[in-house]
Amino acid sequence: MATILDGRAVSRIYRERIKEEVERFKRLGYREPSLAVVLVGNDPASQVYVNNKQKACKKVGIRSLFYHLPEDTPEERLLSLVGELNENPEVDGILVQLPLPKQINPQKVIETIDPNKDVDGFHPENMGKLFSNLEGGFVPCTPLGIKLLLDHYGIDLKGKDVTVVGAGYIVGKPLSVLMLNLNATVTVCHIYTKDLKEHTRRADVLVSATGVPHLIKEDMVKEGAVVVDVGISKKDGKIVGDVDFERVKEKASYITPVPGGVGPMTITALLLNTLKAYKKHLGLEGAASAV
Repeated sequence: MATILDGRAVSRIYRERIKEEVERFKRLGYREPSLAVVLVGNDPASQVYVNNKQKACKKVGIRSLFYHLPEDTPEERLLSLVGELNENPEVDGILVQLPLPKQINPQKVIETIDPNKDVDGFHPENMGKLFSNLEGGFVPCTPLGIKLLLDHYGIDLKGKDVTVVGAGYIVGKPLSVLMLNLNATVTVCHIYTKDLKEHTRRADVLVSATGVPHLIKEDMVKEGAVVVDVGISKKDGKIVGDVDFERVKEKASYITPVPGGVGPMTITALLLNTLKAYKKHLGLEGAASAV
């Protein structure tokens, strides 16, 4: 029976550290950190994510500024707002919730965000720093959250065979680079991979980020593997992940639940990135860190 990688419990530990650090800076006379969140349209899932992020900010003492634009907002209007937030000295981090309506080019928006306020970690400058294994950039939140979760449970990636299923810009690609930087041997699978099972069965650490319900079956997992499930979708009215949790947990050594695994850690990583941006902005980088 696998040990559960409890993202909720680990998040509470990190969020308490963040809260203590924010309170310490406020006692020293500094303002609170601030995060600007921009939502375009009324996508229900995006509204839930934004609401969860705002609640998490409030609990740790980060000021959340919310900008809700209509579905038909022109691209120029969103780019103009991002430009204003870039110039606002009271804003430390900027997050534009994805996905965006079809009339807006998401890459153009990402490239418009000041890299020093890009707490999502998607700007090419931050991706480049991750690729080059350089300090000072922002790591995308889900990959960073996964790393922190594995670190907490003492799971060392050095020399491990890691298979990442899903090659998306938000999770798969940056996660594979992050794990390479941690000296893992990384295989990335995607929709054109010929024999998915052949790759997943070799993995010491298996991460799935596809959004396909129960894609990963018991026979696709190596005995004793660490299984990290990033996917979230609905099946028969229930929230499920990419992994057939009930069966795979009997074979894995560690496994994340859905919900309650990677999701809370993603938001915690966002809070950490915002705190990092704040310290960078105010010249407090030498101060103690919540990580």
